[in-house]
Amino acid sequence: MREDLKEISNNWREMYSRQIKEYRPFEVSEDFKRFAALFAPGNSYFYIVNLHSFSLEYVSEKVVEFVGKGPENLELQDLLKAVVPEEIQSLSLKSRVNSHFYTSFVKKEDALHYKNVFSYRMKDADGEIRTMLYQAFPLSILENGSPEHVFCLHTDVSHLKVSSTNTVSFIHMNGGKSYYNVDISKGEFLTDGSDASSHDLAALLTEREKQIINKFSKGLNAEQIAEELNLSPHTIKTHRKNILKKSDCTNTTELVAKCLTSGIISPGLN
Repeated sequence: MREDLKEISNNWREMYSRQIKEYRPFEVSEDFKRFAALFAPGNSYFYIVNLHSFSLEYVSEKVVEFVGKGPENLELQDLLKAVVPEEIQSLSLKSRVNSHFYTSFVKKEDALHYKNVFSYRMKDADGEIRTMLYQAFPLSILENGSPEHVFCLHTDVSHLKVSSTNTVSFIHMNGGKSYYNVDISKGEFLTDGSDASSHDLAALLTEREKQIINKFSKGLNAEQIAEELNLSPHTIKTHRKNILKKSDCTNTTELVAKCLTSGIISPGLN
């Protein structure tokens, strides 16, 4: 095993496996399978990972399109090996921040309400580089607060023209406080109030502005968006300037990435 991947595996054992004393499988019902399929639209795959041993307990069939292996032969290491080498260090830091959030920051009774989101790049079985959106949330929590079973969804968002970022977001799925674009450089979940603008961004944007962001995410320029929305290019450019100011972004690529990880736009949009 590559040394950088081995380091991630060792970190995971330290952060999770040592907290879980015994192996307990997750009971995957037919209703859960149907729910999972509905939750994963577009070009994506998903699985349940047991953090006691990091075994994959249920994997969707579409994983073969990404890593060239079917569910019956797949191990977590196969997914790690697909990550482009220059992003391994970032992935390791994201994992540490995720662990710190669930085990040391959020209250146990709230942990099941949060999903963590970040983007990364992988090389698929055909050698193509894809930008992936990773979303995960715990399915069960131990008495000590450590996640035991986690649902993980990987969606190809290359068509949204975004790049991977060195941040991770924790989104409350029932309307509670969310933490967007958290810096990972310290390897711990730390907030200093800098997430406030991201937290309020969805409320700050008008429906028209969200519509325009969706158009930018598809790679359209101001002239093309103006034609589709029956507006003038000048109006679209004015909207773009206002949106960038509201979001504290310097360009549309950064804007799309921020809105994607904040849940303002969906990777399932065509």
